[in-house]
Amino acid sequence: MQNQLLTVVEKSSMKAETPKFEIGDTVDVHVRILEGDKERIQIFNGVVIARSGANTREMFVVRRIVQGEGVERKFPIHSPRIANIVVKRSGKVRRAKLYYLRERSGKAVRLKERFNTGAAAIEAKAAKVERRAVKIAAKKAKAEAAGK
Repeated sequence: MQNQLLTVVEKSSMKAETPKFEIGDTVDVHVRILEGDKERIQIFNGVVIARSGANTREMFVVRRIVQGEGVERKFPIHSPRIANIVVKRSGKVRRAKLYYLRERSGKAVRLKERFNTGAAAIEAKAAKVERRAVKIAAKKAKAEAAGK
């Protein structure tokens, strides 16, 4: 009973569409900042080194280097303060948490890039197949119209 109530309450505060990104991806997190009565968007870019939690409690950690010093920030995925998350590049990793990057510096921090694999590749392929099916259907309709 209580679990069902929790899911109903959590569903109201969850975003309809969450951005698709994985560990090792370099992302731009667009954060809404309130300064007095004005609102602006500040971009925090870096590498996603961890994801944790589920539902409304899902969080992710982004790490970047600023003036030779590592800066990490933890964001809730479903927060209304997060305006957008843009994936700049996908990193090829074999771990769920990239905490080992904290001890590294310079070029050792870089990750190999992942090209067209995983969920993003499947979505891109599905979109391509769908576009092709629409083209074929349009050609058939055109041929039928010309034949009549």
